[in-house]
Amino acid sequence: MTNNTIKHIASPLARQTLLDGDLTRPIAGGRPIRLLPWLQVVKIGGRSIMDRGAEAILPIVEEIRKLLPEHRLLILTGAGIRARHVYGVGLDLGLPVGSLATLGASEAGQNGHILASLLASEGVSYVEHPTIASQLAIHLAATRAVVGSAFPPYHHHEFPTSRIPSHRADTGAFLLADALGAAGLTIVEDVDGLYSDDPNSSDGDQAQFISEATAAEVLNHQNALPFDRELLDVMTTARHIEHVQIINGLVPGRLTAALRGEHVGTIIHTGASKL
Repeated sequence: MTNNTIKHIASPLARQTLLDGDLTRPIAGGRPIRLLPWLQVVKIGGRSIMDRGAEAILPIVEEIRKLLPEHRLLILTGAGIRARHVYGVGLDLGLPVGSLATLGASEAGQNGHILASLLASEGVSYVEHPTIASQLAIHLAATRAVVGSAFPPYHHHEFPTSRIPSHRADTGAFLLADALGAAGLTIVEDVDGLYSDDPNSSDGDQAQFISEATAAEVLNHQNALPFDRELLDVMTTARHIEHVQIINGLVPGRLTAALRGEHVGTIIHTGASKL
């Protein structure tokens, strides 16, 4: 028989979970310190912008180039049609959702490399998630913008709630922006924003533009959304980002106006409160 030599330190957390609301509420109830309050996060759609090629990419690159003296930017790119193709192949092979998330994230990274290369003359480069997590501030002290993948770094740890990864580029961009305490998040797509119905459907002429709404209101929206539906869930628990604006990146000047605080798309308010 062996003696139990484990030493215990008296603590309110002893044998308790850090998910216990009574224990975490004194700290979690307040708003964390904003790490980069001067940062603007811009998410560029993969299918909506990057897949369109030079016709869509080059004008947005030129607009970003002109914006660099005004803002310090974290530009995040989503995945496009290649990710959808690899999802199909992966599903046929029976790959788990975590593996599909890794494959989708790699395509978002490829789009990021393309965008960063086109901005390389301005000192912009592509950085991986570990660098964003630990060295973003020093990169932005040396240059006005960096580019990264908008996919959250869950990869093989993606939640197995569906066969297709539910946390994709829009969700990842918001999680990063909120965690960094950024000044704002702008999602660049190929539509003006949110509509009551799909504007590209056969009944699209009946669709009404929704200029402003809350995340809770949009949760009840049954039709197609111009962003990942999972984004709405993380919006409701936001700590810093009070609203997100979805804009049409195919219209020149929309990104410039949005970053200057103008209402030029659909604004969706989160659950973050002003303190």
